[in-house]
Amino acid sequence: MVEKASNHFGKGLKMSIKTNPLRRYEEYAYVLDFIPHGKSSTVREREGPLVQAIGEEWLTLLEVLAMNRVTFEFGERICIAREGRTKVVSVLGKLEYKDLTNEAKNELPVVCEKMVRENEKKYVAYFNELQPVTPRLHALELIPGIGKTFMKQILNGREKKPFESFDDIQSRIGFRDPAKQIAKRLVDEISGSARITIFVRK
Repeated sequence: MVEKASNHFGKGLKMSIKTNPLRRYEEYAYVLDFIPHGKSSTVREREGPLVQAIGEEWLTLLEVLAMNRVTFEFGERICIAREGRTKVVSVLGKLEYKDLTNEAKNELPVVCEKMVRENEKKYVAYFNELQPVTPRLHALELIPGIGKTFMKQILNGREKKPFESFDDIQSRIGFRDPAKQIAKRLVDEISGSARITIFVRK
């Protein structure tokens, strides 16, 4: 089910697929950058091994305090929940896109694509559930590569049978590499360059 944050077309409207309404925090995140000896951007006078990451569920940019003598890889999926942490001490706070290191900004497109592919079911649901943003613009058209023609084909296709995978979308509609196109849109929304958001909750 798609929910809208505003009833006024085109005015700060945000749309997102509903997930578990009881869980507003991130349990897992993907590493964008690891700073072994860093100075916190969110907690005053806090220094130590820091990780900049993006949350898997809500796509929140986070600053994480890591344990000593551990290392991280770009795009690594880490547990940041209160229970189950093996490399993380705590989540220090939320980051803005401008607070990311250059390395984190450069890795964001690659990490977003990896995250989309590893959460395929979640992102395929958008193709089945997104609705019009305005009378003239459908939310599907906000995904790079989808114009009026693909949008109509997707709507007709999902009426006959909901899409089940990225391969299903590609084979039935001819829309190439949906995961990569979604990742591009995620970067636009996370960086703040998109006026309307369909994936990121602010």
